[in-house]
Amino acid sequence: MSKGIKILIVEDDENLRFLVVHRLQAEGYEVLEVGDGELAEHSILTEKPDIVLLDWMLPGKQGSEICQGVRSLGYEGLIIMMTAKAQDIDKIDAYNFGVSDYVTKPFNMDVLIAMLESKVKFLANNDRSEIHRFGDMEHHPNIHTLYRQGRKIELTILENRILLYFLRNPNKVINRDELMLVVWGYNSDVNTRTLDMHIVRLRKKIESNPDNPQLLQTVRGVGYRFNAN
Repeated sequence: MSKGIKILIVEDDENLRFLVVHRLQAEGYEVLEVGDGELAEHSILTEKPDIVLLDWMLPGKQGSEICQGVRSLGYEGLIIMMTAKAQDIDKIDAYNFGVSDYVTKPFNMDVLIAMLESKVKFLANNDRSEIHRFGDMEHHPNIHTLYRQGRKIELTILENRILLYFLRNPNKVINRDELMLVVWGYNSDVNTRTLDMHIVRLRKKIESNPDNPQLLQTVRGVGYRFNAN
C-alpha cells in the first residue's frame, strides 16, 4: 500500500542504492534515485520529494554543497545525510547546510526504516510536532532548536539528539555506551571523550552555571542523568 510519501535517494554506490530502493518500495514509499551530485540538485528541485536520502561523499559535488544549493533555492523537505564515518557527523552543520538529520553507513535497513517512519509521522503531524518543556526552556527537536524565555538557541544535530534522548528518559541514569549508540549509531567509531566534549557544549546552552550543572548531571563511573524536576 502506498504511503503517499516520495523519497529521493542520492547514492553513487549502485549496490547500496538498489538495496535501499527495493526496501523502501516494499515499505510503500514512492522512490526516485540518482547516482551523482549534478543530477541530484535538478531532481530535488523538479520532483520536490518529501524526503531526500543524500550521500555525504558524491562524485562531482559533496552532499553538503547540494544541500546548501537546494535550500537556497527554496527546497523545504527533509534532508537526511548518509555518512560513512562517525567523525564526519561533526562536520555536518545542520544550520549552515540545512541538514535535517543523518544516518551512518553501513546502516541496518530496519534502523533506517524506523527513522523514516518517525520522520513521516512528523510530516503528517507538522502542527503537532514533539515539544519538550523543562525549566524556562522549550526544545523543538524537529527543527534542532531550543527556546529560552523566547530566545532561540540553535543546536547541532548531535546536541539535538543527545538532549532529545535525555528528555525522553528523564531522571534515568544513562550509561555512555547506550548514549553513544543512540547518538552516533551502532557501527560508531567514536570514543567517550568525544561524547563528553558534546555534553560540555550542550551544558553551555542549557545550564545557568555549566561548571555546576543542575540539569545534565554526571554519574561518576557510569554516565549521565537528566534532572527533569
